[in-house]
Amino acid sequence: MIKTFDNLEIWWVTGAQLLYGGDAVKHVDAHSKEMVDGLNASGIIPIKVVYKGTANSSDEVEAVMKAATCENKCVGVITWMHTFSPAKMWIKGLQALQKPLLHFHTQYNAEIPWEDIDMDFMNLNQSAHGDIEFGHICTRMRVQRKVVVGYWKSEEAQKKIAVWARAAAAMADAKNVRCLMFGMNMNNVAVTDGDRVEFEQRLGYHVDYYPVSSLMDYFKKVSDADVDALVEEYKKEYTIKIDETGDEAYWKSVRNAAKAEIALRRVLKDEGATAFTTNFDDLGDADINDPDFVGFDQIPGLASQRLMAEGIGFGAEGDWKTACLYRSLLVMNQGMPLGSSFLEDYTLNFAEGQTSILQSHMLEVCPLIASDKPKLEVHFLGIGIRKQPTARLVFTSKTGSGTKATVVDLGNRLRMITQDVECIEPKKMPKLPVASNLWVPQPTFEVGAGAWILAGGTHHSAFSYDIDAEYWQDFAEMADIECVSINKETTTENWKQLLRTNEVYYMLNKALK
Repeated sequence: MIKTFDNLEIWWVTGAQLLYGGDAVKHVDAHSKEMVDGLNASGIIPIKVVYKGTANSSDEVEAVMKAATCENKCVGVITWMHTFSPAKMWIKGLQALQKPLLHFHTQYNAEIPWEDIDMDFMNLNQSAHGDIEFGHICTRMRVQRKVVVGYWKSEEAQKKIAVWARAAAAMADAKNVRCLMFGMNMNNVAVTDGDRVEFEQRLGYHVDYYPVSSLMDYFKKVSDADVDALVEEYKKEYTIKIDETGDEAYWKSVRNAAKAEIALRRVLKDEGATAFTTNFDDLGDADINDPDFVGFDQIPGLASQRLMAEGIGFGAEGDWKTACLYRSLLVMNQGMPLGSSFLEDYTLNFAEGQTSILQSHMLEVCPLIASDKPKLEVHFLGIGIRKQPTARLVFTSKTGSGTKATVVDLGNRLRMITQDVECIEPKKMPKLPVASNLWVPQPTFEVGAGAWILAGGTHHSAFSYDIDAEYWQDFAEMADIECVSINKETTTENWKQLLRTNEVYYMLNKALK
């Protein structure tokens, strides 16, 4: 599993000035340290907050913002104006900052000391004044940032910061993501393709084609001993279900799946990649009956399932956008209890009282969302160039609320779309040999499914029970891309109007640039 937060930091910078004297600055400094210690002690914010001092001049602001930009461990900056901090002194620093920014509108004291308040107290505690000044310069400079308003000891405010912190960590990780495409985008599908240059420019993800022939070089070098060891691991982790084909055929498919997993792992490690795609029409040599055949005898579905569960982004059929986005979801989701997965809209259910959409894929659904211990099964797969018995993990997903997300290329911009869904208990499906999830799009099946289509959404998505739309909205704002969210408040008419308004905004914004 991903464990990146321990190596990351969020920097806290307090704004002040020397107008009120050195003693005031000492108070500001002491209060700031106490507040940062309190945030870290809360256990709510998953990344350590590091106090970087009080900035009292343009030079000091510029220095700390440049340092934040250059420090790899720093994933974002929190600013707070304890006293009145003249905003012109923040201009150069904000111009230099290339990390996500959160503006915390708070105050050291919870209440006004009605009996004792005097001008000294007023001069020292000017967040109501200073934060508005700082907000103005950010707006004038068109600085993307999140504004959190609330008392610093408030759990609600701390949770807002935690959401932003997870998104900031995902954005930092995105800048270092390399996604390998084993095969290319397939079958002329439009929604899974797009402009990889724009994608990297906006979000940081780097996507490379990787020859399947080179992957096969790794595959040939996997030893029987390595395969034996991994199969033993399978036996410990999953329920073994051998069908009527018998032990010999079952274990042959499982062993070949294990060999594919080992090869994929080694390529990803050697290439420094944290996401990948596959293409079920490009699996190595074409003729499986050739005595010199070198290739996967089956789609590496089991490998994809297991690699996702360990933090590797994945997209089927060459869907590099979803592979990268799912990697970011895994970063945000780390340490949270309910899980996430790559999913695909497969089959509609119009049964009265249970209108819903069955989510699945041929094989590749992440076991992090399983309701019970997955079964390791082998079934014939009649699609692609390998119509072969194929190993996969079979399970049904947990019930409960979740959120799906995608990014689409609209030509003039990238659009992130999120949708709240309610995952429900499906009826028994004894003949469906794949993992699945059954959900109802919000606010209703009809409105939600229609809104997704109107927005140009994909049939693949990155889904989580833990990460909701707020995380994705923060992430999209950091990347300066459009984000639209479908939820219980969505109506078809309001949704159409939002999409029309956004189209005009982005067309004008591009023209003005």
